[in-house]
Amino acid sequence: MSEKKRHKVFVNGAILPNFIAESIAKHSSKKNIGAHDIFLGQIRNDIIDGKTVQAIEYSAYEEMAEEKFHEIREKAFASFNLSCMHIYHSLGRVKAGEISLFVFVSSQHRTDAFDACRFIVEEIKAKVPIFGKEIFEDETYSWKINTD
Repeated sequence: MSEKKRHKVFVNGAILPNFIAESIAKHSSKKNIGAHDIFLGQIRNDIIDGKTVQAIEYSAYEEMAEEKFHEIREKAFASFNLSCMHIYHSLGRVKAGEISLFVFVSSQHRTDAFDACRFIVEEIKAKVPIFGKEIFEDETYSWKINTD
């Protein structure tokens, strides 16, 4: 594993729209980029056993999760021709309708951006030890099971 700089992935609470917009805007000065692909994971108000999800409260084994994020990042850079990549995931409570995962990749060409973004999201869901507790309107909860 390389000793490249580790990027902080976790943010407290929801990932705000202005943060996403600012991240996009910062890339306009990078003239070698021809494509961006973005994945935004938004909290749904699913109905489970007759109760509506109001929020998800995320927790993680942070040190292990950060290591897994780094491994995914390194593998993506080795597998796709990327110019840059940003990954942010929420910890704590995120309400229905808010963003909890922001993956932003840039490359010279769209195919690399599309393929890398999908790869990264699927790897996160499969390998990173992040746990979501779905909170219902009555403040009861159930542990979230990752699905598509």
